[in-house]
Amino acid sequence: MTTIDPIIQAKAESWLNSNIDLKSKEEIRALLLAEDKTELIESFYKDLEFGTGGLRGLMGVGSNRMNVYTIAMATQGLANYLLKCFPGEDISVAITHDCRINNTLFADTTANVFTANGIKVKYFRELRPTPMLSFAIRHFGCKSGVMVTASHNPKEYNGYKAYWDDGGQVVAPHDKNIIDEVQKIKSVDDVNWNKNDDLIEYIEEDFDLIYLNLVKKLSLSPNEIMLQKDMPIVFSPIHGASNKMVPAALKVFGFENIHVVKEQAEPDGNFPTVIYPNPEEAEALNMSLELGKKVGAELVLACDPDGDRYAACVPDGKGGFELLNGNQTGALLTYYLLNKWLEYGRLTGEEFMVNTIVTTELIDEICKGFGVPCYSVLTGFKNIANVILNLEGKKKFIGGGEESYGYLIDDFVRDKDGVSACAVFAELVAYYRTKGKSIQDVLAEIYMQYGFYKESLISVTKKGKDGAEQIQALMAGFRANRPTEMNGIKVVKVVDVKESKVYDLTEGSETVLEMDKSNVIQFYLEDGSKISARPSGTEPKIKYYFSVNEALPNRDAYDQVSENLDKRILGLKTFFA
Repeated sequence: MTTIDPIIQAKAESWLNSNIDLKSKEEIRALLLAEDKTELIESFYKDLEFGTGGLRGLMGVGSNRMNVYTIAMATQGLANYLLKCFPGEDISVAITHDCRINNTLFADTTANVFTANGIKVKYFRELRPTPMLSFAIRHFGCKSGVMVTASHNPKEYNGYKAYWDDGGQVVAPHDKNIIDEVQKIKSVDDVNWNKNDDLIEYIEEDFDLIYLNLVKKLSLSPNEIMLQKDMPIVFSPIHGASNKMVPAALKVFGFENIHVVKEQAEPDGNFPTVIYPNPEEAEALNMSLELGKKVGAELVLACDPDGDRYAACVPDGKGGFELLNGNQTGALLTYYLLNKWLEYGRLTGEEFMVNTIVTTELIDEICKGFGVPCYSVLTGFKNIANVILNLEGKKKFIGGGEESYGYLIDDFVRDKDGVSACAVFAELVAYYRTKGKSIQDVLAEIYMQYGFYKESLISVTKKGKDGAEQIQALMAGFRANRPTEMNGIKVVKVVDVKESKVYDLTEGSETVLEMDKSNVIQFYLEDGSKISARPSGTEPKIKYYFSVNEALPNRDAYDQVSENLDKRILGLKTFFA
């Protein structure tokens, strides 16, 4: 029998003795009586915390699970914090959700607790993607917002993204302050459950047009779209919340030949046609690619369930499709946007872009080539939004993103926006088609100018309490015994974001890193390679990011240089195997 910590036992019993529903009490009793206490421990050993993506976890009973009570307690803490921050003010929040199991229940619970505390709610009548929630906060002058989603996690998960009045996810000090308020809620009995339906105002379908009109203004090549309006495009929402908005955005741009994967068109939290509802996983795109072959698509697009991430596949010239990774799509969008801004005379020296520290440095090199600053921030799109907020009214944000299939163009949304990114990427493909260029041609053009960069990622899953401890031990090991070489290549610099230190191993010096602290460590090698290690903020994983680069002298050398880079990445991966 598993030994049970008295603190865990006490927490489970306090839940059992609180004012929760009978079914939840029965589930807790079953966990307490079970011979194997593993599930009891996993359910109660900690409280869910806000990570880089907010509150996220497995659905079930307990303090470490997503359920109406953890949702309600988090909302009560957020409500208390809002009332402290804006005393005497008319406070409103925006709420929506995607397609996941229990999402309507969780969103309703969130709305009810806010209204019980005298806070008005702007509640989307139907599910809508994350970028529209971010936009609604700014449009309606809300002080906060909540998106009920677990993004691209498996169907057993759910989550709760909390936003602030700028439309971005909460950052310091608000994130920690909200956690402090939530931790003051010691029991579900501390939640104000006396909802006030009069404080709920529904956001109707006509709001879609307000958002789409701003998306339409992002178009930079309307003439080329007119010439390519019949270009076949396939789209899949993977059963998620972007089923209406991405096709609508493509249509307002001028595309007319759009094919939606019918088997994945309707919202369904069971995600019956995929193993993981994640467009980063090639398997999730199988149906899209089948339809792409059938209709002769020039572009295949897909979004994750809450519509903030997107993936793009293009013909590979051999009868199939190539799934571009997030670094490639980010570099292509950056290159396209800057070229068009230059063409229109819009680069005045007051513009900027943003990416994250684990995103390809190719984007930084492209920005340097155009004389546009590119700010590097910690992982998590909330950090990109924070840079936009800090520079608002001083400099103009063009675009930016992160390697995990997230990109944002312009600043009317303050989170990654799969809807507008799909539309602009389709325009990009159409634009280069009119020039007789494939996407592979454009990538080669970029690589010849700025260097051929290739990236790869290893995600190692370590679930539960033991897994979390193993991940922390791995990170501690990198700090205690910093490697001096990897795969026979000398390590020349180590950046420890948690310790705010940069170690130059060639000179034996150390300097202070001017960046917020985070549990990330990066190794720079003599041959220009970069390896980053970080625990995920939203999943039970440790992630290793690999980046290598080499000059591409000409188009004919593409395959050889690509093979060289693949070998280098493979060699580095063996070091972490």
